[in-house]
Amino acid sequence: MDKDLKSKTIDELQRLVVGLGQKKYIAGYVFSFIHTRGVTEVSAITPLNKSFRSELIRQGYYISKLDTIDKLADPDGTVKYVFGLSDGKRIESVLLFDPVKSKRFPGLSPGNSKGISQGDGRQTLCVSTQVGCAMGCVFCATGRLGLARNLTAGEIVDQVNLIDSVLNTRYANNEQQVSSIAHRVSNVVFMGMGEPLANYDEVLKAVRILNHSKGRNIGIRHLTISTCGLPEAIERLADEDISPRLAISLNAPTDAIRQKLMPITKKYPLARLLKAVEVYQHKTRNRVTFEYCLIKGVNDSALHARMLIKRIRGVLCNVNLIEYNPHSGCNLRPSGRDAIGRFAKVLKESGIETTVRLKKGQSISAACGQLGSSLKLKS
Repeated sequence: MDKDLKSKTIDELQRLVVGLGQKKYIAGYVFSFIHTRGVTEVSAITPLNKSFRSELIRQGYYISKLDTIDKLADPDGTVKYVFGLSDGKRIESVLLFDPVKSKRFPGLSPGNSKGISQGDGRQTLCVSTQVGCAMGCVFCATGRLGLARNLTAGEIVDQVNLIDSVLNTRYANNEQQVSSIAHRVSNVVFMGMGEPLANYDEVLKAVRILNHSKGRNIGIRHLTISTCGLPEAIERLADEDISPRLAISLNAPTDAIRQKLMPITKKYPLARLLKAVEVYQHKTRNRVTFEYCLIKGVNDSALHARMLIKRIRGVLCNVNLIEYNPHSGCNLRPSGRDAIGRFAKVLKESGIETTVRLKKGQSISAACGQLGSSLKLKS
């Protein structure tokens, strides 16, 4: 039985406190103190009477906390955090900043106002869900590490808690200049190290914890799970009573091309994956995002774009184009902006909503596909 209070949803905490002879509402204090006040000691949850705090400690309950090992900043405003786990392993998280929008904040523009930085708009945190990854996608540095273990819900959530506390401190120190601007993580994407749906139970617990009104209270449509495409898990997600956004790393219009890039295709061909998407959309009515990493000479021609259109026609979706980000040990090459532009043009002309994800964080190995490139997990 997991004794980490940070890993428990509020429903689980309610069952715990009632089982120990306390009123159900006491769980709200425990949950709130952990996820909004950053408490890391059971003894510091002061609304609980001393005898109950002592009983929790006696029974081995505790509040976990990640260690911040390193913090790296890219000139484009991206920040990468390296966190240490209790067993000595490490993970990485990436904070992405969207520029200030002048129409919302008259007179302000990125880099032109004292005390205002690129990070004063929407702030998206890319969190890890596993130590390493077992999927082995050839364009992803994390896949070269192999899988060490799953993260707990507490370890996933604490990435948000710790970085939010940094943002709060930053803005508190500069309150006069930025008092009208959000000072918290506004979006969380489960797109860091690991395959989220291979750690399904802990990831869904993390979603529930982050979404709850007594905690971080992040709107469910601001939480996105990204998967390489595990059909059974996608179908299971369709039956949940909570519905985060779903993004699927597609990267090819055919099984032959996709299998060279993503070994999971051998087990789950595109037809099986898209059938799961059909089931998901029938039950949830939610649009999905298809992520497509463009690699020179592999999947980036106009013909590939037309093949992709044929493959996803009829799916309620948008396509997010990502230029491949090089990393050590992989000889693939990025497509370049001209090729990406041509690919996007074909998709858009067919009526598919298409966006191009700009490169961010390359100088600190924080761009898409680069996480874990500086870590060594295999023994």
